[in-house]
Amino acid sequence: MKKITEQIKKEKILLSDGAWGTFLQAEGLKKGECPELWNVEHREVVLKIAKSYIDAGSYLIETNTFGGNKIKLNHYNLGERTYELNKAGAEISREAAGDKIVLGSIGPTGKLLIMGDVTEDELYESFSQQAKGLHDGGIDAFCLETFFDIQEAEVAVNAVKENSDLEVILTFYFEKNQEGKFNTMMGVSPTIMVERFGNEVDIIGTNCSNGFERMISVVKEMRKINKDIPILVHANAGIPITTGIEAKYPDAPKIMAELTPSLIAAGANVIGGCCGTTPEHIKMINQAIHLYKTK
Repeated sequence: MKKITEQIKKEKILLSDGAWGTFLQAEGLKKGECPELWNVEHREVVLKIAKSYIDAGSYLIETNTFGGNKIKLNHYNLGERTYELNKAGAEISREAAGDKIVLGSIGPTGKLLIMGDVTEDELYESFSQQAKGLHDGGIDAFCLETFFDIQEAEVAVNAVKENSDLEVILTFYFEKNQEGKFNTMMGVSPTIMVERFGNEVDIIGTNCSNGFERMISVVKEMRKINKDIPILVHANAGIPITTGIEAKYPDAPKIMAELTPSLIAAGANVIGGCCGTTPEHIKMINQAIHLYKTK
């Protein structure tokens, strides 16, 4: 297995992939459908998405397994297929990636320990089954992403580390409050997140909710706390604008490319996209990274 941290030491900046959910919706995923079920029922579509990011220049691509924990899959009566669907998702991205790096995507369950919605044992079992499927499907590292609760993130980190020796990435999503500061819905700031997990995982980061412009401030705050740990950023294509039931993302590929040097200067080591980003965004970010390296 390739180690991302070793590649960062060599290359300094690595390019990741873009949105999956947005892409799946464009390919026909309906509201209320299970995205992870497409790993077995529409394998060719998922493979096409993965390949499109590799073709765009991505060195790291994720798996179509963000909501693949058992607790979320139970909503679709698919909990008993947790291992199968995650293994299939990993195998698809592995096929597309070739000698590139595959990140096993793990998102939160949507349940809160503090509210009594779930127990630690239930969370642990849910994340463990997902981790085993991803590991056996051939991923190179875990990407625990879009977390907002310290307690749930702790359980997820423990689950993947106790079921695998692969590298672990952890990202939280932060929103800007009225005072101009960034916090999760549980009041977790980038500072708190890094102080808690900076010595527990291999790479920290932030994803979703913000475009590159706001991510620059988040990365700067993280970098103040830890000068050395690699930082990953998967940003939206700008702040979403909701019209009716549809969300539109305003940042064109050129805008994200123009902001890339500032994001690198702030301290980001792995750069990619989240909601609303496309292979075209990734191509232009890739060009911006190459230009930055040659200066």
